[in-house]
Amino acid sequence: MTDNSINQLKVLLGEIYDLNSTLAVLGWDQQTYMPTGGAEERGSAMATISRIMHLKITSEELQKCLSICEAQAAGWPEDSDEARLIKVTRREVDRRIRIPADWVASFAEATAIGQEMWEQAKGTSDFKRFQPFLERIIDLRREYASFFQPYEHIYDPMLDEFEPGLKTADVLKIFAILRKEQVALIKEIASRPQVDASFLRLFYPENVQWDFGVEVVSRMGFDWNKGRQDNSAHPFTTTFGMGDVRITTRLIPDNLASALFSTIHEGGHALYEQGFSPAFFRTPLATGASMAVHESQSRMWENLVGRSKSFWTFYYPRLQSLFPSQLGNVSLDAFYKGINRVEPSLIRTESDEATYNLHIMLRLEMEIALLEGKIEVRDLPEIWRDRMKEYLGVVPADDAHGILQDIHWAGGLIGYFPTYALGNVISAQVWEAVKKDIPDLDDLIAQGKFEVLLSWLRKNIHVHGAKFETQELVQKVTGSPIDPHPYLKYLEAKFKEVYS
Repeated sequence: MTDNSINQLKVLLGEIYDLNSTLAVLGWDQQTYMPTGGAEERGSAMATISRIMHLKITSEELQKCLSICEAQAAGWPEDSDEARLIKVTRREVDRRIRIPADWVASFAEATAIGQEMWEQAKGTSDFKRFQPFLERIIDLRREYASFFQPYEHIYDPMLDEFEPGLKTADVLKIFAILRKEQVALIKEIASRPQVDASFLRLFYPENVQWDFGVEVVSRMGFDWNKGRQDNSAHPFTTTFGMGDVRITTRLIPDNLASALFSTIHEGGHALYEQGFSPAFFRTPLATGASMAVHESQSRMWENLVGRSKSFWTFYYPRLQSLFPSQLGNVSLDAFYKGINRVEPSLIRTESDEATYNLHIMLRLEMEIALLEGKIEVRDLPEIWRDRMKEYLGVVPADDAHGILQDIHWAGGLIGYFPTYALGNVISAQVWEAVKKDIPDLDDLIAQGKFEVLLSWLRKNIHVHGAKFETQELVQKVTGSPIDPHPYLKYLEAKFKEVYS
């Protein structure tokens, strides 16, 4: 391969990367500091940039350059950075050329306005305020699926955006195993005496919560010279570039666990983004392998590290010193059990590990039914209440704690929710591989030494960026494709301890 062709491809891809970074800045600002009156104009701006980016990806110039690179790369090592860059670019170009530029602009505008209207609707707990905007987004998503006919399932094109190479049938098969075992686990736990977690619902000053969260993610390895944290209505992580990764959190005065574990979760995402190979700068490889792999990193830090006894062996004395009146008389064992209490809840982001995946399965079923036209947007609040009662035995009193709790649909992220549960599954598989290579990992965590863990993740996962698809990367790291059994094994062992 001549240097000129691959270098020219990188120049073209760099321009697209810059436009995507601009969109990220606008999206971050919208969810953190933008005044509510700016939604319509922000939608127009994001639509314009999305259209320009799409036209660049599908341009004759890029396609011609890509074809030359493909011809010249024949015979190159399959796993070389250049060969993988060409492969990833080809996949995205082939996907994009099916999508009209007008649709891209319409979708960007609809979701920018939709997110603002979701926030207003959630604030007033009024789904009808959001309903017409969600109807527009669902219509656009159905239209998007039509660009990829024929497909095995209407949900496949959406899932493929976030999980390249994975099919709806694959996800449903994994979820069927999880559902059966997790329902049985929840029933077993319900037969045991409940653990106390009331101390987590006392008053905890927001500024102290914030400072402790910053302290934790700093020790985890978050580079503050290449990132920052802000408040948002729904915690998220976004990346403007490899040198600028932003996290957000949500502070609730009478819920210590909410901001704490949200900060650790988003910190896990950010560590992944800060760990890509510098060689991938301004290319499509400078992103996560998929959202499931991304979620495996955030859920690993949040749960396998952040909710572990080892973690709190180190951090609990510090937390007690910050909140002596709230936690001074709560033992480490009681605190550990409290943060791992299993109790069906209304809010996904604050649910325990045993019930979390049921929230995801509920969302997946509703998304598929929406796309198939089996349910209508106007009926979502009632369907949500019915299924929450059926799945978890709890019923939201209002829309804010029910159908409006997540921002994802407002952002058009249909197909995203399954990645959370898949991330849980992958996190346990990866954790087994980590502990095989680092036998004293629990002891290191109990000493507040996270460097060895982060170094392992950097070497085995982070540095690869988007070079490998999910199944390929999981196979490389763990020796098998996605397998739900290590996660189920982890849950059973953990909750046997918590519930004696």
